[in-house]
Amino acid sequence: MPSHINTTDKIFYEKNKLDPQKVEKLVDNSLTGGDDGELYMEYVQTEFFSFDDGRLKTCTYDTDMGFGLRSVAGETFGFAHSSELSEKSIARAGETVKAVQQGHGGTMDLNPIKTNQQLYIDDNPLLQVPFERKVKLLQDIDAYARSKDARVKQVSVQLSANWKAVQIVRTGGAKSADIRPLVRMNVSVYLDDGKGRMEDGYYGFGGRYAYDKLFDESLWKSAVDESFRQAEVNLQSVPAPAGEMSVVLGNGWPGILLHEAIGHGLEGDFNRKGTSAFTGMVGKRVAAPGVTVVDDGTMADRRGSITIDDEGTPSQRTTLIEDGILTGYLQDRMNARLMGVKSTGNGRRESYADHVMPRMTNTVMMNGNLSPEEVIKSVKKGLYAVNFGGGQVDITSGKFVFSASEAYLIEDGKIGAPVKGATLIGNGADALTKVKLIGNDMKLDEGVGTCGKDGQSVPVGVGQPTLRIDGLTVGGTKT
Repeated sequence: MPSHINTTDKIFYEKNKLDPQKVEKLVDNSLTGGDDGELYMEYVQTEFFSFDDGRLKTCTYDTDMGFGLRSVAGETFGFAHSSELSEKSIARAGETVKAVQQGHGGTMDLNPIKTNQQLYIDDNPLLQVPFERKVKLLQDIDAYARSKDARVKQVSVQLSANWKAVQIVRTGGAKSADIRPLVRMNVSVYLDDGKGRMEDGYYGFGGRYAYDKLFDESLWKSAVDESFRQAEVNLQSVPAPAGEMSVVLGNGWPGILLHEAIGHGLEGDFNRKGTSAFTGMVGKRVAAPGVTVVDDGTMADRRGSITIDDEGTPSQRTTLIEDGILTGYLQDRMNARLMGVKSTGNGRRESYADHVMPRMTNTVMMNGNLSPEEVIKSVKKGLYAVNFGGGQVDITSGKFVFSASEAYLIEDGKIGAPVKGATLIGNGADALTKVKLIGNDMKLDEGVGTCGKDGQSVPVGVGQPTLRIDGLTVGGTKT
């Protein structure tokens, strides 16, 4: 395993002419008297390409570097950040964050003592492929999509990558570091049936790996083919019915409903404050038998994976619900300390300018023992939701609303006509108890998840098998 400490030392100390010993002393001086805290340094390179209407419309490149210094006292924290990485700016930040320690006299929490094995490559994807080749790829994707059918009226392609280096410095000179590559491609195809109706299809994929996977011809052609297929399905769709019914969720990306409607309610801060529907429920049944949910930040190459979290704690696999019983919450260091438990390695932040919160990584419902065909066959009349678009959830009540971007009627155990305009309405905690059948085809999403919380966005992953939930309310467009 390469030394991420050595790599990040060169980025943060050598390039900025910082004295490591002086920085460590500044950290000690800033955090003494508190319960916890860290200096978080970050360097990130980002690029984004957008190809629309047969031409390159957007091409951006950005480099950013800075630090965030945090001191924690009880349930209060002081936080200061700057894009100027110098001993003077760190010292000024230290004077700011020490304000929360006045009269506190806390005892500093123990620092993390280990780092995970490497979960992804260190290579910087931005440096691997020449600019001309990236543009040529976008042109090839556009040409291939338009060659498929005369009904193709518009093609949109986005290509993005970033390379992030982070180092966390804690009291006593304890250091941890990570190098995080991330790439992604999105393809949208719009079809016109010539009768005044236009529909689109979308497919995206990515992860913590190099650009070479995105440039694999068989993969980007598959992305175009899937986008085209979804657009064709939508052209044939009929208005969705409304009412309470059984809903079969497809495997993979539909796990976003699990992430939003249930996952956020299992984050430590909401439960410490008593604002989650799952507060005080550890050890109690919160889901139907057979429902097991884990959050796993240790999956190789996955978009939501992190070798260490943004406090320096190694990421891990955390079982949240086991056979329907709530077993614990996702924790950062502050909420874990206040709740008398250990951090689960879920302390995350969007950038050096943001504070740490407990956040999900890759949140997955585990397999049952039925085939997906058996799950669908069990439904007399209902809805089969394969893909989802946007959605929203109220953490306190657990109520959610999600729009299905690809869904079908189920009639007499068979998949019927595609429908358009279906929304799923329910309560996360309640929905878990209504899971009736669980398939054996668990799949992870293709690597496009982004989670928002308190104004911050971080990459995440989701996954689940095919499953049947009874008694969900479907909002439809059928009159």
